[in-house]
Amino acid sequence: MKTAYLVLAHNNPGVLKKAVGRLSSERAKIFIHIDRKSRLADFSGVQAHNVSFLKNRVPVYWAEFSGVEATLRLMRAALQDNFKAEYLFLISGTDYPLRSSAYIENLLERNRGAEFISLVKVPSPGKPLSRINTVRFPSHKPVRRFAARALAKLGMARRDYRKHLVGLDAYAGNTWWALSRESCHYILDFVEQNPKFVAYFESVFAPDEAFFHTILGNSPFKPRVRRNLLYEDWSTQGAHPVPMAKQHVTFFASRDAVRIGDVYGEGEAVFARKFADSRLELLDKIDQMIETKESSLPEPRTTQPVLGRAR
Repeated sequence: MKTAYLVLAHNNPGVLKKAVGRLSSERAKIFIHIDRKSRLADFSGVQAHNVSFLKNRVPVYWAEFSGVEATLRLMRAALQDNFKAEYLFLISGTDYPLRSSAYIENLLERNRGAEFISLVKVPSPGKPLSRINTVRFPSHKPVRRFAARALAKLGMARRDYRKHLVGLDAYAGNTWWALSRESCHYILDFVEQNPKFVAYFESVFAPDEAFFHTILGNSPFKPRVRRNLLYEDWSTQGAHPVPMAKQHVTFFASRDAVRIGDVYGEGEAVFARKFADSRLELLDKIDQMIETKESSLPEPRTTQPVLGRAR
């Protein structure tokens, strides 16, 4: 099983450097997009024979289409590469694996054909219709962005996605995923053939949580969908997940396999988010945890639900 890791990063180069070291293998290649607003020099220490940095970078802004564009560029780079990865795994620069690269590759091999992307039909808890129906212009169009915000407060920036995405149901979920090569080719073909679909999502809030999901939710790949493979702690109900701390690592170490169960279904998490350079010692403890688990257990066992709430 060959795996391509697609990484969206803008800070915490220390975390990324250690993650690259942990994930590197002869069956893995890592494609990295560094936000154009960030300095490439800060990531000069991230080096390995199987790492490729995208040269054609975009400035990425939170909850805007630029994140989708950066992901599409990573996807194209991985599919065009001679490495011929069988799965593409989208992660952020603050993610860290909870298992070895061999374990992750074996998990994908055992579940060959599955599409690991958390998605639900909109509306759903945490994914209201307003997210996809409210017009929101990107940062590089400041005048239109300001006007749309003012109109939104008056309830006048609404539209009905069904009139624009004719024949498609709306789906949403978590940004991060692991998808088969076949489904990624399908996504890129869909994008190429449906410019109006792309244009619609260019003015949607958090399109990275709905763009790929809506394509796959209306595709032949939908029956193969399972929840993603990422642990996030949303227990504080904030706009961002809780940063990883000592108690999270203790929790991971107390279970043979970190299991998640929520509206997206149930499954194992083999990555966690989000870590920071200020707490690199946590990654050392996770490395020790991985060695302990995989030297004593030939097969993972399922256990109790996760700490906090996954969203």
